[in-house]
Amino acid sequence: MTPTLVARDWAEIQERMLVPLYEAVYDRLDVASGTRLLGLDCGAGLALLLAAARGAAVFGVEADPDRLALARERGLAADRAPTGGPYDVVTDFAVDGSGDLAAVLPLVRRGGAVVLAGWGPPERCATAAVLGDAWVPPARDALELRAYAAGLVPDGSGRVFCPFGYADADSAVRGLLSAGLCDAGDPDTVEKELAEALHPYVHADGTVWLPNLFRYVVARVPQGGAAGWTPH
Repeated sequence: MTPTLVARDWAEIQERMLVPLYEAVYDRLDVASGTRLLGLDCGAGLALLLAAARGAAVFGVEADPDRLALARERGLAADRAPTGGPYDVVTDFAVDGSGDLAAVLPLVRRGGAVVLAGWGPPERCATAAVLGDAWVPPARDALELRAYAAGLVPDGSGRVFCPFGYADADSAVRGLLSAGLCDAGDPDTVEKELAEALHPYVHADGTVWLPNLFRYVVARVPQGGAAGWTPH
């Protein structure tokens, strides 16, 4: 698959799997008219569209040129580097934790919220079983530690059930590959191994259902002084 097709698979198949996470975070932070929101690793922009539908003013940051192009096709303001501000909310829904927090914190108002998301425990994520050795389990307190390293103050967390549901096994393979969850290698071999690992999750009607639990942390830009959270 070409990068453009991978990005479209993300936009058309995989991106919507995290909608429960997006909505839970927006509910918790009362994202609405008057909210200025910056989305890191915004992908094709679905999370931004949901925030904009609530009345928020949104801007997205995305390093992948194909996903960025799709976000712009959707009429979203997005680029490879953050601009504007001050923002009330910053979200990083990319579960690999790759967003550059240091680059964006100067654009966030004091007391503003920064949301980091990641996988829940492996035993609560069917995708972990499907990926096998390719799965990298999250470290304990990984989200809090990342927030603390950036000088933020963790201010609560939550867990959200995000099932990955697909029309068929082919869609499941394409969706998971578009998320970059599998090691690079011979594409035919990777797709074959992934399809075989999905067999236990294929229902009689051909649909695929992978129940997963995700976790998020809300952190705050300090009003003044150093962050004082200590990992436990």
